[in-house]
Amino acid sequence: MHQSMRRVAFFFFFYSLAAIAVAQNKTTTAFKDSLPGKEFIFEQGKYFPQCHASTVLHLKNGQFLAAWFAGKEEKNDDVGIWLSRRVNGKWEAPKEVAKIRDDPHWNPVLFQSPAGRIFLYFKVGKEIPHWETWVQYSDDLGKTWSAAYELVKGDKGGRGPVKNKPIILSDGSWLAGASHEDNGEHAFVDRSTDGGKTWTASPYLTVGDPALADQRLIQPTLWESAPGHVHMLIRSSIGFICRSDSKDGGKTWSPVYKTTLGNPNSGIDLTKLPDGRLVLAYNPDNKDEGDRSPILLAVSSDNGKTWPKQILIENAPPDHEFSYPAVISFGDSIAITYTWERRNIRFWTGSIRNLKSLK
Repeated sequence: MHQSMRRVAFFFFFYSLAAIAVAQNKTTTAFKDSLPGKEFIFEQGKYFPQCHASTVLHLKNGQFLAAWFAGKEEKNDDVGIWLSRRVNGKWEAPKEVAKIRDDPHWNPVLFQSPAGRIFLYFKVGKEIPHWETWVQYSDDLGKTWSAAYELVKGDKGGRGPVKNKPIILSDGSWLAGASHEDNGEHAFVDRSTDGGKTWTASPYLTVGDPALADQRLIQPTLWESAPGHVHMLIRSSIGFICRSDSKDGGKTWSPVYKTTLGNPNSGIDLTKLPDGRLVLAYNPDNKDEGDRSPILLAVSSDNGKTWPKQILIENAPPDHEFSYPAVISFGDSIAITYTWERRNIRFWTGSIRNLKSLK
């Protein structure tokens, strides 16, 4: 078959798969075209067998940082935190930048303060209920890092950001989506009013729907719609993304309620664009422990009430995995990283102008 014909056949094969996924999942609308220009961050198989749970940060000089955990496999004692810098349009060879001891490391989160210091938060511990949260920082755009220290000394279970980036509220407070996975799975937020030096945890969120009782509610992603009005979307085990809202800057929260967005108990992330629209990255399957393919961007113009447009990031038959996205916005652009089959981290960046037709 001629090469151009093969490309056309390949395109229609995966477009058909996307159409089938839509037909089977009523929580999504018709997909737009798959995002072009995606790239892998490192040479597959050269540095470690498996990787997962990426985070991404855009720097003012145009460079990117991405981090993830990697090793033999998730939960293995050799798993550490790895990082790569994207300089002049190319990703540098990844390096392990955090390995506190011979326990598995988890869920790195990159965050830059208004003063320019870059923080790298991550979890350490053999089992999730006994996680410790550690943090280290860089003052030279991620080239070198401080010694790591515990975010809340002596804490077990995890404080600060559990997967997704903190946000800075209109009053200057830092707010991080957090969760514990011991004696149930509980979402809460951690707040800092001193630039990340100390943190205060909110009470666990309550549920408003009896169907949510005893369900997993973890790894919130946050945004502020107006001064003091903060919202979160939450990964859950009920087959749908859940939500809660706050009118006092995240100090208290409404009972958690279910949205119409599917969620196969997999990580999600969200970014707020300068024009107020929200862009959510997620897997749309609505079965607990369901498929982590396809992975989509959803766009909302009404503060997350509805998500009428879907953009296909990547798709494959069931049992493939494109998961745990991190999505950010900067200027007139957005960027995404996500797990690709547990063997690589994939990256895409593009102009927000490409989304204008999705209002």
